[in-house]
Amino acid sequence: MRLTTINIKGLETAAIVQNGQAFVVAAINAALGTDWQTDLLSLLRHDRIQPLNTWYREGGRSRIETLSQAAFPLTQVRFAPLYRNPNKIFGIGLNYVDHAADLNEKAPSTEPASFFKPDTTIIGPGDEIKIPLQSERTTAEAELGIIFGKECRDVSQENWLDVVAGFTTILDMTAEDILGRNPRYLTFSKSFETFFSFGPQLVTPDEIDDVLALKVATIHNGDVHAENVVANMTFPPDFLVSFHSQVMKMYPGDIISTGTPRAVHIRHGDRVACRIDGFASLECPVIDKKKTGSALDR
Repeated sequence: MRLTTINIKGLETAAIVQNGQAFVVAAINAALGTDWQTDLLSLLRHDRIQPLNTWYREGGRSRIETLSQAAFPLTQVRFAPLYRNPNKIFGIGLNYVDHAADLNEKAPSTEPASFFKPDTTIIGPGDEIKIPLQSERTTAEAELGIIFGKECRDVSQENWLDVVAGFTTILDMTAEDILGRNPRYLTFSKSFETFFSFGPQLVTPDEIDDVLALKVATIHNGDVHAENVVANMTFPPDFLVSFHSQVMKMYPGDIISTGTPRAVHIRHGDRVACRIDGFASLECPVIDKKKTGSALDR
């Protein structure tokens, strides 16, 4: 099953993606008498993604096919972030050796280089990435995102998928020149508004044959800047889920952004995208606040 969040007259609402259309969950409820939560974060926090997926696969798919009043063509919808207020967003630094070379740093080899991002960084597909006034060199990084579906601690690597609701595409931004001044500025460099885009789809694990075989690509102005397969991560998804759950309790909706094949320097007027095999692409335009002339948008 594939879920998305779309904006309808200012309301960000959950929908099921099927055959090039978004079937709004609230409209499905009204037509079929179901009672699914109508936003993705509520579905996650009430542990309803798996029951919804079971319902969908055991007949719901065919039942919603006829609900024209619930359907919007994907080519005509405005996507929103999957949700806006996760409890935690983890980023994983330098998880591919190639990316470490970008920053002239040694890739971590014993534990992942984790960092937090605030939820104020969140934007959605098509929203503007804003290069801040404080930065002359901002980069964008395409990454595979892991979304937790259950409250959990001390998850084993063997059972990691039991607590995963799904996966998504992510663009993670860094004010690289700020980070370059001092590695202690990592949080500062990662926390500007618009520095975390995710969506447009949450893809449930049963839709993916082999997570390790997924190819993640950073796309810059339509061209492939860098790509790599998940199997080449230093710390693969099963390790990341287990490791972080041993550090702290994880909650439904928590996100791990697993690292990028390589970052790309972005400039005013660019378009940058995350492309992962079998996923809908995530793309955002770039503006430089130093070039917009707006004293109000600071």
